[in-house]
Amino acid sequence: MKKHTEDFKREAVRIALSSGLSRRRVASDLGVGLSTLSKWVCEYRPADLETAPQADLARENERLRLENRVLKEERDILKKATQFFASQRS
Repeated sequence: MKKHTEDFKREAVRIALSSGLSRRRVASDLGVGLSTLSKWVCEYRPADLETAPQADLARENERLRLENRVLKEERDILKKATQFFASQRS
């Protein structure tokens, strides 16, 4: 069984909570089990990191990113349609 330092555990928790990656991905990238990483998150989570305003901001950011992606896709479709119909006139 491999022993990890306290610094490694704290850094793993920081990455898991702030990177935007799934915990499964972070655990895999760090070479630890998902249950181990989850246990570390429970032990080392800073009390002020997941406050309600921060969680609200994270959800709002995710919603806005999704909306932005959809709007860009719609814009690209409209550009292509405009080019298509413009070429049909000639």
